[in-house]
Amino acid sequence: MSVLEPHLAAYGAHLAAQFASEHTRRAYEGDLRSLDEFLVQTGVPDLGSLSLADLRGWLGEMAERDSAKTTLQRRASAVRGFFAHLVREGVLERDPAAALKSPKVPRRLPTTLTAVEANELFAAAIAVAAEAAADDSPDAGTAIAVAARDVAMLEMLYATGIRVSELCGLERRCIDDARQTIRVLGKGDKERTVPIGRPAATALATWLTHRSVLAKPAAGDAVFVGARGLRIDPRVVRRVVHRSLRLVDGAPDLGPHGLRHAMATHLLEGGADLRSVQELLGHSSITTTQIYTHVTSERLRSAFNQAHPRA
Repeated sequence: MSVLEPHLAAYGAHLAAQFASEHTRRAYEGDLRSLDEFLVQTGVPDLGSLSLADLRGWLGEMAERDSAKTTLQRRASAVRGFFAHLVREGVLERDPAAALKSPKVPRRLPTTLTAVEANELFAAAIAVAAEAAADDSPDAGTAIAVAARDVAMLEMLYATGIRVSELCGLERRCIDDARQTIRVLGKGDKERTVPIGRPAATALATWLTHRSVLAKPAAGDAVFVGARGLRIDPRVVRRVVHRSLRLVDGAPDLGPHGLRHAMATHLLEGGADLRSVQELLGHSSITTTQIYTHVTSERLRSAFNQAHPRA
């Protein structure tokens, strides 16, 4: 008899409400069903009987099947999220996965944009918007609105470093025009305030003047909406970023997370302290933020090797 099945659909709905991508939801569901099969096979009768040792046994079996460390890390994350959700919902009193650790994976330096490439990205996006605005045909309103929205999304992703899920979940009431800040609901339902800067604030204000062209009542208070008039889907944002970066010669093919990497890297290169960047990104641990110090160090070394006569 299944141990986890009665709660999988509700957890999937929770992930969807948190704007987790369809790919992530499918992967997590597969991980949890794999755990469920293991629990049935090993004779765990119900959730209340499940222990940390059972979870470690499952991860150990996955490791013996030659699962990559990154896959094991995702599986552990899926399980921790699932049981934390059950505790929050009152299904369980204790969290058997609270102490479940993930295997350590060597950190790879994230691919990112140079500051020059970032400027070229916005120049290209603004040029597309200007071209749309110059169209005086009767049906040009939609194209103008979409172009203004795309510029605003790109500016917001780079200016704030917010995640694509946070961008899609942004509400108009969370914008403070006077202070040029936004309130963001991040991972673990943790709220933080992030400054947006003048270019992003201007692009956002321009988009909001066109928002009514696309938005339907069902979009509610969502800042960004898609072609159907509803809250924008993360997949649409990814397509916009990929398409826009193709307009920049030599720029890497990145998604929204690449703009988040660029923001953090450029802040540190500009002299921002690590704790401030951690807070802006919404990282719970500073060790996650420290990866960007390696990126800036690599760039400094590259500049040194190219320019110093005795490098």
